[in-house]
Amino acid sequence: MYKSPEPRSLVRTWLLGVLMLLAACPGARAEKFAGIGRAATPSEIAAWDIDVRADFQGLPRGAGSVTQGEKIWVAKCASCHGDFAESPGVFPPLVGGTTRADSERGRVAGLSAASENSKTTMMKLATLSTLFDYIRRAMPFDAPKSLKVDEVYAVTAFMLNLADLVPADYVLNDKNIAEVQRRLPNRDGNTTAHGMLDIKGKPDVSGKECMRDCPVDINSLLLLPSTVNGLNGNLADQNRPYGSIRGIETRRAP
Repeated sequence: MYKSPEPRSLVRTWLLGVLMLLAACPGARAEKFAGIGRAATPSEIAAWDIDVRADFQGLPRGAGSVTQGEKIWVAKCASCHGDFAESPGVFPPLVGGTTRADSERGRVAGLSAASENSKTTMMKLATLSTLFDYIRRAMPFDAPKSLKVDEVYAVTAFMLNLADLVPADYVLNDKNIAEVQRRLPNRDGNTTAHGMLDIKGKPDVSGKECMRDCPVDINSLLLLPSTVNGLNGNLADQNRPYGSIRGIETRRAP
């Protein structure tokens, strides 16, 4: 089963290369942009370059237990996500909707079931690195990046325990995280075997984009009712003169 790479990791790698190139050539940067900005310091780059790939490249060393994670969760996570990650009324639920059969199969049946009203994070999660990276980068909501590495491991372990993927006495670390990845209920969920990427046996990205003097089918345009034209000014004057959305003339008739 094909597993797609994480595009954000590729973009970050490219941007890191650009930053390093600028840092190595300060003269060229200063010549083109005199007086604007400065080279990023190694510590600034290190603080920003923290992504963890699907193959766990970039994963920091550390460890955290389910018990430790529960304490952190109660103190810093439960106010938004609930004591058991059910997220009552604030954010979508994080855990639930998966079964032991899903874990054995590697695909969550509830994702395609019409009766499943709420698709939880654990139902959709295909790579454990995604969960670890997001907690480390963006949580807690009011203090992102404030958790220590061992605390991120602990919170991740607690969530995995809530999903019945690891026991209550489990200690998650950089050595066993790949083994836990093989337990995820939707670990084989990344696939190109669907209509969005396959049109009659061919990828849907083979079209040629028109760049100038492109023909426009007026029947395909979204038109506003004449009764609302001009209520918010002329939309054609409120859009940039490039890109796919140019705005339409909505001036009121004199």
